[in-house]
Amino acid sequence: MILLAHSTCRQLLQILALLPALLLAVPVSALAPDKIEVVQVSLDPFEDGWAVNAQFEFGLKPNLAEALEHALLPLYFEVEFELIRPRWYWFDEKTVATHLTYRLSYQPLTHEYRISTGSLHLNFASLNEALGFLMRLRDWKVLEPNVIKPGETYIAALRMHFDTSQLPKPFQLNAFTSREWVLESDWKRFSFEVTR
Repeated sequence: MILLAHSTCRQLLQILALLPALLLAVPVSALAPDKIEVVQVSLDPFEDGWAVNAQFEFGLKPNLAEALEHALLPLYFEVEFELIRPRWYWFDEKTVATHLTYRLSYQPLTHEYRISTGSLHLNFASLNEALGFLMRLRDWKVLEPNVIKPGETYIAALRMHFDTSQLPKPFQLNAFTSREWVLESDWKRFSFEVTR
């Protein structure tokens, strides 16, 4: 009896030792269904202007994943960017305000997930792959060079949210009355200055 208990304890300790590795192997989408996190963001020179590069982390809430996988409705995610010039003598000036919309849908005939933005359409074999694409924002041009003044300090801000305004009306009502349909990040703010 004592040997069995000792053996069981040893197995339990081995499982607990493996737990961190198991958690790292679980996709991010399975870990964080409550909120979108802006993990990293930068504003970098790009094609005679400036582009946003960012990394998000999030997972779909069960009701959103279920609605998507049963091909009930596509899901829309909106990325918003703002550039603000602080002014001590008056209200801050919003220099740039723009957004980018992604449409995530499931194709039941091909069993693929599709992301569309503008004229770009990409297919993915799994939901995790599609979400992985959504979590990496690359080279989104947001600023022309003549918009910003060298030597001025600006405050850049970025956020992502699930856009409930794109849902059909009955779902919008549910989204208005239930937190189950809310998936968004806080604004991630950072300073930006052009020296040249």
